Formats: sequence, structure tokens, C-alpha cells
Amino acid sequence: MIQKLIMYFQFPFVRYALIVGVLIALCSSLLGVTLVLKRYSFIGDGLSHVAFGAMAVAAVMRFASTTVVVLPVTVICAILLLRRGQNAKIHGDAAIAMLSVSALAFGYMLMNVFSASSNVSGDVCSTLFGSTSILTLSKTDVWLCAVLAVVMLALFVLLFNRIFAVTFDETFAKAIGINADRYNLIIAIMIAVIIVLAMNLVGSLLISALVIFPALSAMRLYRSFLKVTVCSGILSVLCALAGILISILAGTPVGSTIVAADAVVFLICCVLKRIGVGTE
Repeated sequence: MIQKLIMYFQFPFVRYALIVGVLIALCSSLLGVTLVLKRYSFIGDGLSHVAFGAMAVAAVMRFASTTVVVLPVTVICAILLLRRGQNAKIHGDAAIAMLSVSALAFGYMLMNVFSASSNVSGDVCSTLFGSTSILTLSKTDVWLCAVLAVVMLALFVLLFNRIFAVTFDETFAKAIGINADRYNLIIAIMIAVIIVLAMNLVGSLLISALVIFPALSAMRLYRSFLKVTVCSGILSVLCALAGILISILAGTPVGSTIVAADAVVFLICCVLKRIGVGTE
């Protein structure tokens, strides 16, 4: 098995997949902690469906790069969903459910009515559950993903204290002079970027698992925000590496294998907590 892995590592596409997978998994897990604590666990699922709908529109309109359409649409929807205005008539989970189901339905309808491919079902399945596209990345794709991921990580580290304050108590954050609305906007934009990047890795329907599982696993072991964030990042990276390597060796789908690894780690963390391994 080791010799087989060494042989695969000689190919650039395998190295590219590992780099992109690790970066996306790390960014997703860090933001996942904030989303879980803000009770927005399903926003990843909702935004991924929005991204699917936008991708369908871009495909129908024959855009050379779907990112030109998908990224701004997803960012706008993320901002709308994370706004905490008291005058909003549709709140939280209801808004996410309404937006995600509508985007998914319209996207699938457009791909069928204005089909640009002879295998619509295959295209839809690949977009929803991930495909081998993570193993066919070009050097340009890797650089784009790396730059965006590094920017997201840098923003998270630089704004860590303010994100912490806004996550736990927006009222208190505003009282001490923090512009909570501004940082909610930054969080929304970061989430949207990560969702768009992660679509090639795990597909639209599995993105929420990539965001939520590492955070929930870390919370089984720690209670400190910093410890949970660091642990979440480590677990997510390990699961991404394991998932990609297993998928290469066993020929399983990359996205579902990574999510399966996250699920197994979550169960292990639950067992560790039950036997008293977790710490305060």
C-alpha cells in the first residue's frame, strides 16, 4: 500500500488534490465552529444549493467560468441569510430552507429544460455529490484555491477576537464598540467563498457535513473556543487527507469518502467524551 501511494504521489494531480483538499477542509472547519455556535449549522447546506442553482444558470448561459456567476450570487445570499435585523419577516432556518429548496429546484429544472449535455443526470449527480474533478485540477485552479484559502485563513486569524465576540454575544460586542454588522458581513463573505471552493471537493449536498462535523467533534472534547477551533482544524485536515488517500486507493468517490471519515471521527469523539477523555 505504501509503495502504491508513493507511486501515486509522483503524479501532479494527486499532489494538487491533496493541497486543495487540505486547504478547503481547514477553512471550512474554522468557520464551522462559528456557524454552530451562532445556530446557523444549515447555512452551508442552504448556500450550497444556491451555488448549485447559480452554476446551473451559468451552464445554461454558456459561461466559460461558472465561478463568475456562482461566487457573487452565493455571497449575496450569504449576506442576506446572516443579517440579524429584527424587522426581518422570515428568520433563520425558515429563510435557509426556503432559499435552498427554491435554488435546488430551479437549478435542476434549468439543467433539464436547457440541457447543454447528453448526460444531464450524470452532471447533476456529480455536482450534488462531488466527482473526480478534484483529481483533474489544473495548476491555475490550485493557485486560485490556494490564494483564496490563504486570504480566508489570514482574515480569520487577524479578526479572531472580534469573530469570537460577535459569535457569542452580539449585544455585548456592540456595547464595547465592535461593529457587529460589519463582522457578520465578513463572516458571510468568507462562508460563501468556502462553499464555492468546496463544491469541487464534496459536492453541493455534502458541504454542510464538511463544515459542521469537525466543529461538533471538537466540541465533544473541548469547551474553550480557541481549543475547539484548533482541534476542529486538525481533525478536518486529517479526515480530508484520509478521505482523499482512501478514495485514490479504493476507487471510492472523493467527497463521500471524506464525509464518511468525518462521521467516523465524530463517533470516536462521542465515545471518548462518554468515557471521560474530554477536557474542560
